[in-house]
Amino acid sequence: MTLSRPARLMAGLTLLTVPTIVYGGLTLLGIVTGSAHGLPPGFELTPTQQALFRAGHAHAGVLVLLSLVLQGLLDSATLPEGARWAARVLAVAGAVLLSGGFFGLAFHPTFASLLWLGAGSLVTTVLLTGVGLLRRGDP
Repeated sequence: MTLSRPARLMAGLTLLTVPTIVYGGLTLLGIVTGSAHGLPPGFELTPTQQALFRAGHAHAGVLVLLSLVLQGLLDSATLPEGARWAARVLAVAGAVLLSGGFFGLAFHPTFASLLWLGAGSLVTTVLLTGVGLLRRGDP
């Protein structure tokens, strides 16, 4: 598989987020097992906060994979270059914002705005990519 330079750039940046997902997994392991891995000593989360941490971690992993797939698909999409770049950036931003919104929401309701921004970013990216792929003619 050959990726364009912009796809490689955005895929590389996306892969740099993986260590944060790994750390989140270790933190979640500490929450679930009660052994406090990645958490300050004596730090307790409510059941709602625990559920939001689980949701944030699950979304992070899945959406980073989606972002990586979209980078390759955007190389084949028929879109203006500006729209293609917007979709590339929004794919990565959406993954970070949406999953980060869950973690933030565990502590303050204003972080719900990150969920909406992330969801909007991902919907925009998926729609742009889908339309661009449908517009591409057969070779």
